[in-house]
Amino acid sequence: MILQRTLKQAISATGVGLHSGERVKLTLLPAAVNSGIVFRRTDLPEPVSIKADPALINDTRLSSTLVSDAGVRVGTIEHLMSAFAGFGIDNLIVEVTSAEMPIMDGSAAAFLYLLQSAGVQEQTAKKQFIRIKQSIVLEEGDVWVKLEPHNGFKVTLSIDFKHPAFSHGPQLSTVDFAKHSYTDEISRARTFGFMHEVEYMRSHGLGRGGNLNNAIVIDDEYVLNPEGLRFPDEFVRHKILDAIGDLYVIGHPLIAAFSGHKSGHAMNNKLLRKLLATPDAWEYVSFTDELDVPSSFHRLPELV
Repeated sequence: MILQRTLKQAISATGVGLHSGERVKLTLLPAAVNSGIVFRRTDLPEPVSIKADPALINDTRLSSTLVSDAGVRVGTIEHLMSAFAGFGIDNLIVEVTSAEMPIMDGSAAAFLYLLQSAGVQEQTAKKQFIRIKQSIVLEEGDVWVKLEPHNGFKVTLSIDFKHPAFSHGPQLSTVDFAKHSYTDEISRARTFGFMHEVEYMRSHGLGRGGNLNNAIVIDDEYVLNPEGLRFPDEFVRHKILDAIGDLYVIGHPLIAAFSGHKSGHAMNNKLLRKLLATPDAWEYVSFTDELDVPSSFHRLPELV
């Protein structure tokens, strides 16, 4: 039987918010079955909890931000959500002392380390998947995203940057999780940005915590990070990391093929909303026999 997962114990880390520049403490705590991923702002006079939900992603400027009905924000959740998806975590409380997650090194690797260190606990309820039955497509100009039926989980993304730094590696990548490991192939890919965007971002209250330790920074020609790229196609791999996190806001692993061109947080979220508004296009499924589970989900990290 494929069961839901949470953590064995609480674990904490501190870091800096990418956009706010504020120091923030993050604590991950075990949660009950069927509770999903719940973010809790503990820096407020009265702690406020916000459950990850596509309908609450109401700010997608350079990140995915949950905004409660009362206007309480929890931002830059996509890397953390991506790590939860990669580790098969269903239920968790995420306590945070700021309006933004810590950026760590700009990838999901530090979050995976936290999950591994805390240990994963199987729970008593079956894991629920969302299986795509009909294709859902969203197009805006030359930008598009799509979910299609597929007996597993596969992501294909392409980007199109007319810039010398992007000419040295592929701008299209496919990761089939029946064959590839999230930990090895995706988790270490870092976020990136351009020097010419910094002044604009900071004038809009964004990017204040960004530096060469937590992002790939690109000038008019080159990658400025002295260590260079972790993968030749690190840029598109990071877009895949983001997309996995954006999609996991739906609260369940998807049995589907996701693909897109020049997509970002806004389009990924709009696709989820369109999916949920098309009930004939998907269904909940659980598995009693492990042999029935698509092989993409056999590669989840082992319980520790």
